Amino acid sequence: MRFYSGGVALAGDLYLPEGVVGTRPGVVLCCGYTGIKDLYLNDMARRLSAAGYVALAFDYRGWGKSEGPPLRLSPFGRVEDTQAALTFLAQQAEVTEDRLGLYGISYGGSTAVFAAAIDPRVRAVVSVTGVGDGARWMRQVRLPWQFRELVERGHRDWSRQVITGTSELADRSEVLQHDPKSAELAAQARRNLKGAAMQVPLEFVHETLCFKPEWVVDRIAPRASLFVTSDGDELVLPEESQAMYQAAGEPKKLVTLRGYGHYEVFVPPAIDEVMAQTLAWYAAHL
Repeated sequence: MRFYSGGVALAGDLYLPEGVVGTRPGVVLCCGYTGIKDLYLNDMARRLSAAGYVALAFDYRGWGKSEGPPLRLSPFGRVEDTQAALTFLAQQAEVTEDRLGLYGISYGGSTAVFAAAIDPRVRAVVSVTGVGDGARWMRQVRLPWQFRELVERGHRDWSRQVITGTSELADRSEVLQHDPKSAELAAQARRNLKGAAMQVPLEFVHETLCFKPEWVVDRIAPRASLFVTSDGDELVLPEESQAMYQAAGEPKKLVTLRGYGHYEVFVPPAIDEVMAQTLAWYAAHL
């Protein structure tokens, strides 16, 4: 199915519970940097649907089957896409329009938090290994001079982009600093997945430096916020979820898994723990 965000057509998949009678709460799922719904989110959407929720997963603009300039991170554009997805979901006959939730993984956890902070329609949000402060995140996973050089390179690209209209493409590993385990698992997950690009526009750098969901997370309360992280995550360190949790208002909860790396959180057995916490949170607050 298709809906529009800022005049751009987005592709989405709607997951309906079996035997729907009346209406059910609805949840929009937000994917990570590689903005493709078929990377991890399809399994999570099916789990939500099996638990009685109407779930909507979608490709961000420029990714997967959605229209728009390709490969863009565009964090604030993704917030706009998420709000459009909420509007579309609320219009479905099977959905209780005033019982909407957000669920996001990795960079999508950041998107979900920011969208929930500015959109009062969201009654409960779940952020799984999300980034609270883009600059802090990029700095934490690099040596000091590596971070300085990346920022300088990103700012030079930003200046060129303003003049030329295009951003330089860089190898994904140059911009997204993966630990060895995350790099291996990411490559496996993306192999043979159409649209999972191996290059990243350098505009990612300045856009991420400016994106700080932690600054607005307190605006979600008195609506509910759940943060899930793992003490073994070396790509998005646990401090990111911890900082958002500390800044958030009640009701809130922080869950720290044990021993899982970043991408391991999105597959069994870790995802079983994540979804158990998620479903309990939605049952209480959505």
